[in-house]
Amino acid sequence: MINTRFSVAVHILSLLATKPDQRLSSSYMAASVNTNPVVIRRISGMLKQAGLLQTKPGVSGALISRSPEDITLLDIYRAVQQEDLLFSTHSSPNPDCPVGRNIQNTLDQSFKRAQNAMEAELQKQTLADVTAHLFV
Repeated sequence: MINTRFSVAVHILSLLATKPDQRLSSSYMAASVNTNPVVIRRISGMLKQAGLLQTKPGVSGALISRSPEDITLLDIYRAVQQEDLLFSTHSSPNPDCPVGRNIQNTLDQSFKRAQNAMEAELQKQTLADVTAHLFV
């Protein structure tokens, strides 16, 4: 399931995109997100691993790694979404029940189509699209 990591990651990268020449600290970003700097550092680590932001050992702050036009929302989603699937089915339905026996396969097909549609939409939007609407 999607949690707030995705929206926080977009927030972090939006901040960095609006100040591309400044190293922003986790405390600064945490104040904007209204969360703890530890949360920012954890998500920033995921974004760094995906090549979306950069840090330097011994130097405070982070910078965006790529142009906002070259970062899709799907890139960000994949960087922070730890589970592969947006939806999952409940485990161990009753195999003696005709619904229980078939529900997982039926739902898996629907869920996969929904996941693909969401990812296709996220692929169409860039971080630049998001930041263009921040100061309107």
